Amino acid sequence: MTTTFLTGATGFVGASVARLLIAKGHRVRALSRPNNDRRNLQGLDIEIVEGDLGNADTYRAALKGCDNLFHVAADYRIWVPDAAAMHRINIDGTRALMLAALDAGVGRIVYTSSVAALGIHKDFTPANELSPVTYADMVGIYKQSKYLAEQEVARLVSTHKLPAVIVNPSTPIGPRDIKPTPTGRIIVDAARGRMPAYVDTGLNIAHVEDVAMGHWLAFERGKVGERYILGGENLSLSDILAIIADIVGRPAPTIKLPRAAIYPVAFGMEIAARLTGWEPMVTIDALRMSKKKMYFSTAKAERELGYTARPAREAIADAISWFKAEGYC
Repeated sequence: MTTTFLTGATGFVGASVARLLIAKGHRVRALSRPNNDRRNLQGLDIEIVEGDLGNADTYRAALKGCDNLFHVAADYRIWVPDAAAMHRINIDGTRALMLAALDAGVGRIVYTSSVAALGIHKDFTPANELSPVTYADMVGIYKQSKYLAEQEVARLVSTHKLPAVIVNPSTPIGPRDIKPTPTGRIIVDAARGRMPAYVDTGLNIAHVEDVAMGHWLAFERGKVGERYILGGENLSLSDILAIIADIVGRPAPTIKLPRAAIYPVAFGMEIAARLTGWEPMVTIDALRMSKKKMYFSTAKAERELGYTARPAREAIADAISWFKAEGYC
């Protein structure tokens, strides 16, 4: 039986990848910090390796004998009080894991990057894997870290023959978003009637299970060193909120807020967050990012991998059903 090492299995996307790997007949060896919430792994036939991406010595031995690696884990937060902590996981941790996988003789790697590392078109037309981008285009610590991490993986492909395929998920939503993610929080707040207004922005919405299948297709058919956008439907935030409102039977928000009016609120929330340790609901970087519409094309993944994505409404409905069942809303 094929043995696959998986990071991020306790998280949102990683949990769906874990389930798919098991369904495909893989023996899954999953890295998890000792204090991680493991509800997403309940009932799965999976081997847990307790360790930390920030310390390669905690998982190096567990990589021995593994045929493949899916590196899904990342520190995914829009705001952090300590940028260096995020860099240690997303950049340094990725580099160390890739080198450890090479030492262990792992034959195939799927690295989960993000559309955050890609270029965006100023005219809001869907961007693709070749859209121009530089580090200067990266807004916020998370995007900067994912951009540099992907650059490091690409460098190792070139210099060390790292057998890695790169995937760039857009905005996954759906079941088992236990944290929840920033987008999951938007869905929960909107479903509870706590988002009476919105800003003019847009996202590419993908069902988390489609994104997981995209990982598998990249593993099966992807070309080493290439990257593939795993996305879905491009929608404005107002359209997303209208779909949520329709599903839960609430009026859709109709007030479009100017960003200038929100910046003082975001500034105050960041100050409060530094004092309390709680993540702010609105941040300066999030407002800066909202100026761009994160619209993407999945044409390459469709053409080369056979990737498909279901409608955004179905993904949103599945997310709401799961959040309701788990008591989030």
